[in-house]
Amino acid sequence: MGTEPAELRAEIGDLGLRYFRSGSGPTAIKLHHSTGNPGWMPVDEILAEEFDLIVPDLPGYNQSDRPAWARSVRDIAVLTGHFIETLELEDVVLIGCGLGGWVAAELASMNNHAISHLIVSGAPGLKPNEGLIEDQIMMDWDEYVQLSFSSNEHYEQTYGPDAADVYKELWDYSREMTARLTWKPWMYNRSLEPLLSLVDTSALVVWGSDDRIVPQICGEQYKNALTGSKLEIVEGAGHCVEHEQPEIFRDLISSFVKN
Repeated sequence: MGTEPAELRAEIGDLGLRYFRSGSGPTAIKLHHSTGNPGWMPVDEILAEEFDLIVPDLPGYNQSDRPAWARSVRDIAVLTGHFIETLELEDVVLIGCGLGGWVAAELASMNNHAISHLIVSGAPGLKPNEGLIEDQIMMDWDEYVQLSFSSNEHYEQTYGPDAADVYKELWDYSREMTARLTWKPWMYNRSLEPLLSLVDTSALVVWGSDDRIVPQICGEQYKNALTGSKLEIVEGAGHCVEHEQPEIFRDLISSFVKN
């Protein structure tokens, strides 16, 4: 049985950020999807077997204060960098899932020396060379979250059969913040792709074989932009690789960091 994580707060200027922390080993930070942080999840318990894992609510999401002025994902990346500085962290394994992967990539592009390894999983942020990034604003929030999984079975295993009722407030609140940050252009930053070529942090790109939210070609674009990076396609997973295949997700990251 796992250990209950500590629930803590950090002050970043006039903003308070909530985060969970548990485990031992190299320090890792996992950044959540655009749908918010549902709490300490099974994948977090699995990652904490290998890492000293920190899981924050991104600024503006869940129980972290909302910066009213923030209008871009890069703004959130700047604040995340200050979060790392405030906790006086070094050699951080930065794991970003979905929107959190975009935040992680933006932060890495700022030449943040506290990051030792970058893991980008199912991230938007780049304009797809083919296809489109799914527009969550045009559908019900529960429909969008279900679309993030390869099967309804995996969706219910993660969130439970009553997810639409349990998480309604979280998903609504998160979507409002996501719209502020990612609107026009929808879900990408034209400047990010060329900036990634300057990143010298070791990088791993992870993508679900059945991702219906962000086209797999974006994973290939991340791999091509991040010098020396590798793209791993995880079978039996959609956009939420970490929830659908948590052991595989953990093993990919652990092997990447050790090697």
